Amino acid sequence: MNVFKIQYESVRRTRELLFRYCESMSPTDYVKEVEVLGGDSIRSLHAHVADCYRLWLGNRALGKLLPRVHPDFVGNVQEMRQLFQEVDVLVDEFLNHFGDKWAPIVRTSWENDSVALTGTWLFTHTITHEFHHRGQIVKLGRILGYIPPNLKLALPR
Repeated sequence: MNVFKIQYESVRRTRELLFRYCESMSPTDYVKEVEVLGGDSIRSLHAHVADCYRLWLGNRALGKLLPRVHPDFVGNVQEMRQLFQEVDVLVDEFLNHFGDKWAPIVRTSWENDSVALTGTWLFTHTITHEFHHRGQIVKLGRILGYIPPNLKLALPR
């Protein structure tokens, strides 16, 4: 049993709740830049989260050459869902690559330096990063007048 696969399944199910919330918004509000959080839009925050998974797990941990995600190329929530389906495939590949060996060091560049990171750190960084921005997405939604449902971490099945 891979605990990280079980954990990521909870992340995916929780993300689904956020997607449903975003689908309750008008398409205009989903892409609207709001000055309160530095001019970000819900779409740009969503794209940034997907980009983080691609950068850290795909490019840095697995040595892929995945291009950056540009929010302008993701037009709506449905397209963002499709992007995250690709992220799910990438995370599965990452989890299969590391298996149960989470201590091996991955050397990578970060902030003009070379750092040694473990698979555990990389995985934890990406999922906590997603939840950080999830909170910002909900905050922007509230500012735009959309009251969120209960978006707590999905319970285990």
